[in-house]
Parts: sequence; structure tokens; C-alpha cells
Amino acid sequence: MTIKPLADKVLLASVEAEETTASGLYIAASAQEKPEFMTVEAVGPGTEKHPMTVKAGDKVIITKYSGTAVKLDGKEYTIASVKDILAVVE
Repeated sequence: MTIKPLADKVLLASVEAEETTASGLYIAASAQEKPEFMTVEAVGPGTEKHPMTVKAGDKVIITKYSGTAVKLDGKEYTIASVKDILAVVE
């Protein structure tokens, strides 16, 4: 099964969060913040008001707490609007 975003939506996958601090201390999963760095998995066709400015494979920074979390085949994704993307990381 696949997820195909509609309109100005993008399908994002989380970049693995750091599990340890710089000093080597482990961070509990419940204490880790939602990652703001994500990878674009798929994009919708865009709209006249919000054209697509990213493509599959781009690494992006999104606004904190944006989008809707979904789970498919044991993997977690976020579906968000293209306007929630702040920057493309090169």
C-alpha cells in the first residue's frame, strides 16, 4: 500500500532523532522532541495558491507540531502542507 498526497500536501518521514547527548547521556524516547528535520517521501500536485517547491528525496525543516501523523506498514509518516516547510537542507 502507498500514500499519495493530494493538493498541496507532502508525505514526510522523520530523520532519526539523537538518542544521546553530546556528553554521551541517553535520552528517553518520551523526552525526545518531535524532529523538525524530515525527508520528503512524496508530494501532491500542488495548487495555484501553493505550488510544489520540494520534491521526493529533499531533506527539509518543518514547523514544530505541524502535520498529521500516520502509520503505514509499521513506519511512521507525517502528512503536512507545503506551507509548513520552512527550508530545504542542502
